[in-house]
Amino acid sequence: MSTEVKAGLEDVVAGTSDICLVDGEKGRLVYHGYDINELSGKASFEEVVFLLWHGKLPNLNELNELNKELQKNRDIPADVLELVRSLAKNPANPTGMEILRTAVSYIGAVDPNKAMTREAHLAQAAKLISLSASLTAAIGRFKQGLDYVPPRSDLGHAANFLYMLTGNEPDALSVEAFDVALILHADHELNASTFAGRVTVATLSDLYSGVTSAIGALKGPLHGGANEDVMRTLMEIDSVEQTADAINKKLEAGVKVPGFGHRVYRNYDPRGLILKRYAKQLTEKTGNTKWFQMTEIMEDVVLKYFAAKGKDLKYNVDLYSGSLYNAMGISVDLFTPIFVVSRMSGWTAHFLEQYENNRIIRPRADYTGPVDLQFVPVADRK
Repeated sequence: MSTEVKAGLEDVVAGTSDICLVDGEKGRLVYHGYDINELSGKASFEEVVFLLWHGKLPNLNELNELNKELQKNRDIPADVLELVRSLAKNPANPTGMEILRTAVSYIGAVDPNKAMTREAHLAQAAKLISLSASLTAAIGRFKQGLDYVPPRSDLGHAANFLYMLTGNEPDALSVEAFDVALILHADHELNASTFAGRVTVATLSDLYSGVTSAIGALKGPLHGGANEDVMRTLMEIDSVEQTADAINKKLEAGVKVPGFGHRVYRNYDPRGLILKRYAKQLTEKTGNTKWFQMTEIMEDVVLKYFAAKGKDLKYNVDLYSGSLYNAMGISVDLFTPIFVVSRMSGWTAHFLEQYENNRIIRPRADYTGPVDLQFVPVADRK
């Protein structure tokens, strides 16, 4: 084959989609025509879910119907809850992502609605939006030896998640900040997990299999775990006063500092700018500004270090999400499962789109091995 090969399919266009635009040169993220700055703090996550699925923002009746559908699916079925509880207590100590992957596969196996229709897929997608949040909250509690907190139907998606996780009704700023975080992470075009899921459903496999594939891809540290890495880096230093020196030493030693740079964005990551504002507000409100202060110092040190080398590096969405989630009482090991809670909306939107105009995804490989080898009987091989 004479086609140019690009490692990691970088900048290779693999298909068309009207769901999401990532403009790396201008630093823009757009969902069905709406810039992320236009949606954040104005629309609810539920409105964005509808937008991703249907290509338009819902009217009041449509939003109410979606809310009813999401609310009725919030409570975890007893058999699924017992599965999650047993996995959380297993001596092998599976991660939250491993438990979520297994739970989603199980839910798909026992779902009696196996129809391959848009109506059935929308029902499955709503179930997964709701249950991914409830399951993540339950995993967080079980890992701490706490009891399951049943959902409430009078709270929105973001507020209900925080309630199920902590057992306390969250304050308005935490709800708004978490809702915005869900919106910011809802979709990002053909990232690794979305592409993996689209490949799966393009075989006309079921939607649950697509989500299971996507969770498996997101679980990898090169995709979904960067915000965890940021927080663990800060926790390792554990001192505002020592942050600059510690980060400088890492940079001089050639150690990659997480939370900077992006495969697509050549300009700033617009999601990172929004999350930084909320992280500042929320940490100041709680009075625990330590992690935010350390993150700001990390940002300053890293950007100056690379600027001195002539590189215009920018921070990404992962840098400030750690201090934001920490201020909400969310443990580090839940950061990536929370990514699932948000990205479930984008994954399912892409799968719906794939089903509507499907062609199996079957790229080619540039073969670099030998040809025309001659068979040698096993007794004569050296």
